[in-house]
Amino acid sequence: MSAADKVKPAASPASEDPSAIAGNISYHAQYSPHFSPLAFGPEQAFYATAESVRDHLLQRWNDTYLHFHKTDPKQTYYLSMEYLQGRALTNAVGNLAITGAYADALKKFGYELEAIAGEERDAALGNGGLGRLASCFLDSMATLNLPSWGYGLRYRYGLFKQRIAKEGQEEIAEDWLDKFSPWEIVRHDVVYPIRFFGHVEISPDGKRKWAGGEVLNALAYDVPIPGYKTKNAISLRLWDATATAEDFNLFQFNDGQYESAAQLHSRAQQICAVLYPGDATEEGKLLRLKQQYFLCSASLQDIIFRFKERKSDRASGKWSEFPSKVAVQMNDTHPTLAIPELMRLLMDVEGLGWDEAWAVTNKTVAYTNHTVLPEALEKWSQAVMRKLLPRHMEIIEEIDKRFREMVISTRKDMEGKIESMRVLDNNPEKPVVRMANLCVVAGHTVNGVAELHSNILKQELFADYVSIWPNKFQNKTNGITPRRWLRFCNPELSEIVTKWLKTDQWTSNLDLLTGLRKFADDEKLHAEWAAAKLASKKRLAKHVLDVTGVTIDPNSLFDIQIKRIHEYKRQLLNILGAVYRYKKLKEMSAEERKKVTPRTVMVGGKAFATYTNAKRIVKLVNDVGAVVNNDADVNQYLKVVFIPNYNVSVAEVLIPGSELSQHISTAGMEASGTSNMKFSLNGCVIIGTLDGANVEIREEVGQDNFFLFGAKADQIAGLRKERENGLFKPDPRFEEAKQFIRSGAFGTYDYTPLLDSLEGNTGFGRGDYFLVGYDFPSYIDAQARVDEAYKDKKKWIKMSILNTAGSGKFSSDRTIDQYAKEIWGISACPVP
Repeated sequence: MSAADKVKPAASPASEDPSAIAGNISYHAQYSPHFSPLAFGPEQAFYATAESVRDHLLQRWNDTYLHFHKTDPKQTYYLSMEYLQGRALTNAVGNLAITGAYADALKKFGYELEAIAGEERDAALGNGGLGRLASCFLDSMATLNLPSWGYGLRYRYGLFKQRIAKEGQEEIAEDWLDKFSPWEIVRHDVVYPIRFFGHVEISPDGKRKWAGGEVLNALAYDVPIPGYKTKNAISLRLWDATATAEDFNLFQFNDGQYESAAQLHSRAQQICAVLYPGDATEEGKLLRLKQQYFLCSASLQDIIFRFKERKSDRASGKWSEFPSKVAVQMNDTHPTLAIPELMRLLMDVEGLGWDEAWAVTNKTVAYTNHTVLPEALEKWSQAVMRKLLPRHMEIIEEIDKRFREMVISTRKDMEGKIESMRVLDNNPEKPVVRMANLCVVAGHTVNGVAELHSNILKQELFADYVSIWPNKFQNKTNGITPRRWLRFCNPELSEIVTKWLKTDQWTSNLDLLTGLRKFADDEKLHAEWAAAKLASKKRLAKHVLDVTGVTIDPNSLFDIQIKRIHEYKRQLLNILGAVYRYKKLKEMSAEERKKVTPRTVMVGGKAFATYTNAKRIVKLVNDVGAVVNNDADVNQYLKVVFIPNYNVSVAEVLIPGSELSQHISTAGMEASGTSNMKFSLNGCVIIGTLDGANVEIREEVGQDNFFLFGAKADQIAGLRKERENGLFKPDPRFEEAKQFIRSGAFGTYDYTPLLDSLEGNTGFGRGDYFLVGYDFPSYIDAQARVDEAYKDKKKWIKMSILNTAGSGKFSSDRTIDQYAKEIWGISACPVP
């Protein structure tokens, strides 16, 4: 008789007693079965446990929405192409404060909660910081009891799963939905039609209507987001694209024309197949634009339906009330089509005139900018837009026309600037719609995501708009949820924090961490802190061994850089530094090496499938690791490891185990960064440039507890100019590192194109646009200061404690509270 057979199945959906929970898990294994009845292995245990936890969530979820429906508060609708949720089980039982009860319940089956939680697959709905930020924000919205929804797409395969092969990174489809997700609930009653292509019909009275083309359906799947120790649970509503039985041509199928018969079904599947499909072809561009429109249209139809549902209960029931009930936040430019779509729905479907519809739209939508990189500020071909969304193109043209007229009539001094400020760029070579400009022109508020980034937006990128609308621009420095990013992922350290602060309230009031400062020199705290750090490092070392086969020493300095692989994030600077370190170690005598600080350099992240130079960087890190890690002379002093398939769950192991973290982007190019906040919160010291939120982190944790190097944002343009003029003199150490790679020390792969990007003074793909060469000497010097500091264990642990103590500002609860008060105008609506 197995342990599972001893637990009697009994439905008890809301119980917090371990025996009753075990009965409920057993009940789900038997009566919500997904596997054959004889199996109850770890995987089956995970699904039954998740469904048991979902019972708790459903009650809260239903109560929350009933309460929102009754009280009819203003609500926020957060539109994002990405949500990097991570595993939900540990987070859910943690937020519901039933972790211990579930751990005890699973022991009755002979399982550990940690092992069962490890069976869950990460939901593959995001790429990097943008999607993880959206997920942290939802956690904070629920925790702060704010009436709000997240809206996204239910990607079947997400971005991709990364595998490291002999040739470097390989992309394979993610398998998060191979079986099913136990957290989502399909809402068969929430379905909206979404049209593509077609034409605009004009009726005799001049009214315009979009007709023809092809129509698919958006079907809602809801995922519950529980708040921390609150009765509220909000929804992440994900849209899936479907076609109906009527769209299946039975005649064609029976005639053997199988593909043609199911054409619309096939097109529906394409929309939610992958995140960011390659857009080098016209088909790829159309598919991306379809995805963006699909998200915007389904979400806005849903928002309007909910508004109208309650409209009759209100005194006036007028559309002018819409902005007092609805706030729409566009997370980056991907949901920009919410603007013309809301205008279309208000005018063509609800019958409003232009001025009334524009007033409603302008007071409803707001835009968060996440980048100053030109390639990420979306521009869509006018031809593609007109083909796919003919009515929206008309509306965008009218917005552009009225904006131009407004500037000409009110600001004669700005006439010379109009061409660069317009929504439409009518360059005959390549006419495009500038999505960021459309967001700025149409939204009531535009915000950046760190003080430095918001200042760059105001002074450079959107400076001309600021002179017209000085009050439209704000800063909202990003944040992270302290629940997932310390409380749950680093139990040893969080218990120490709670013990020394004599409260666990820091989990929802992160400012309390400053209380650790007064103990920063306490030897007892130092001993406990070091033990917690070592436990996390050992867990990380086991993960590295499991996934790469490389053994790393937990007593070496763990130096980590994990983020999307991009030239501006400068993983290349990191690996060149490691190459230089390796070369110097090789040149030392055995005695000299003994004085060196042993270091393990870890790099993780995905390179976009078509981004060749980023993929070359991944290959180089792996090639350097293969040589260094097998070099018996030096491998006890240096290891270089590439961590494959970086995702949220991997980050939850890497971040607690880190001691030094690299946030080394070219100054002025990283809007904020949020992994820097996660590392600091976990007592990791940062080596970085004055970029993004690094600036504010350094202010909060203290300059002495941050290793600073590199050019500042206001120097970058001048340094590029100097380089163009042939005035750059490379440091000999920089030349030495490049030459060592060219010598073939790391294998036969041809790194010439990658190294060539660092050469020359100007030119596409040359001229070291990201200033790796300029910053290299100060980077190497900063790393030498790291080595020295790490030798003084007492000093290092104090730096670590002060990093955690200074992280209070970087809670997403603070960020979301500011959005709620200063952009959305919404208030807490706790379930009584």
